[in-house]
Amino acid sequence: MTTSWITRPETTADLARIREVNLAAFPSAHEADLVEALRADPEAWLPGLSWVAETADGELAGFALLTRCHVDGEPALTLGPCAVSPEHQRTGAGSAAIEGALRAAREQGENLVLVLGHAEYYPRFGFTPASGFGIRPPFEVEDKYMMALALDPARPVPTGTIRYPAAFGV
Repeated sequence: MTTSWITRPETTADLARIREVNLAAFPSAHEADLVEALRADPEAWLPGLSWVAETADGELAGFALLTRCHVDGEPALTLGPCAVSPEHQRTGAGSAAIEGALRAAREQGENLVLVLGHAEYYPRFGFTPASGFGIRPPFEVEDKYMMALALDPARPVPTGTIRYPAAFGV
């Protein structure tokens, strides 16, 4: 079990390996295709916010992506897809990639990050129900699964409905 991960932004040399990790982590190609669609969307893609976690010998194990979304016209970020190759799941690779991406977002001056995901997993990074911020998704989902994180609690957070990049299809 690896306890220390090398985390960094993706490079063009990583693109095929990122696709492989997403294909291995999910039952269909949907997430891998979504990553590529987001990468091709200049309104969604933000350089430096696609992060990988790799082993000391350079094996790509985890991936986390932040892209531009909006809350009633105000800029925010959405987290996902996130993926870990099956042989590295439950070893911290996913958490390392997510932490790297969130740190980079904070350093780039971003403030609000949204995620639709496991209510037991994402709170470890500080995510809480988005409804507590007055934020709602454009579809029905149980409150505990739509979460938000203010990277700088001193800054204001917009309220309203999330508008995802077109690639998400919502």
